[in-house]
Amino acid sequence: MRVVVSVGGSVLVPELEAERVEAYAETLLDLVESGHELGVVVGGGPVAREYIGTARALGADEISLDRLGIEVTRLNARLLAGALGDAAVSRPVEAVESARELFRRGDIPVLGGTTPGHTTDAVATGVAEHAGADLLVYATSVDGVFDADPGVDDDAAKLDRLSPTELVEVVGEVELDAGSNAPVDLLAAKLLQRSDLRAVVVDGSDPERVAAAVDGEHDGTDIVPEG
Repeated sequence: MRVVVSVGGSVLVPELEAERVEAYAETLLDLVESGHELGVVVGGGPVAREYIGTARALGADEISLDRLGIEVTRLNARLLAGALGDAAVSRPVEAVESARELFRRGDIPVLGGTTPGHTTDAVATGVAEHAGADLLVYATSVDGVFDADPGVDDDAAKLDRLSPTELVEVVGEVELDAGSNAPVDLLAAKLLQRSDLRAVVVDGSDPERVAAAVDGEHDGTDIVPEG
């Protein structure tokens, strides 16, 4: 099965710890050894948000903030690529088209951000669409998609199954400023809506949950195309 994993920076590097990056790499390599084709897109996490917040206070515009965030995602992606060793390219891929070529070669494409205005979730969705992936896994800091923000609403309920159209409705109110944080952002949801991709949103704090999601066993949110 061809799988693309979008790993949030807040789950891969909440702090810069080699052991955590290595644990993620080992899980991803186990998936490859099990016969899956794999691509990975890495987010910026708290480090990116710190840089963006500081630059915003200094008066930077949103495009400049996006570019700053992209640089941090690529640093995080370089860490993971290094931990993956010979199975992955040594430096982050910077274009969706290049990722598809690496799939064809049998390498693991590892990406960070690519374009201002596109979150890494959107990049991962674009990679999955362009490469004809069978499954897209969003490994986030929460255990699924909720009908409200669980951080501020104690009555927020997790949604076990959604169509892409329903996902668009749920996340449609999330702001798209640089550094914004949501389980799946609106642009990624709209790309899912057009692409007929199957996706899963899981708590990625334990990389084994990503492996379980690929095997069809998880307690996150399934995003299943209409029909």
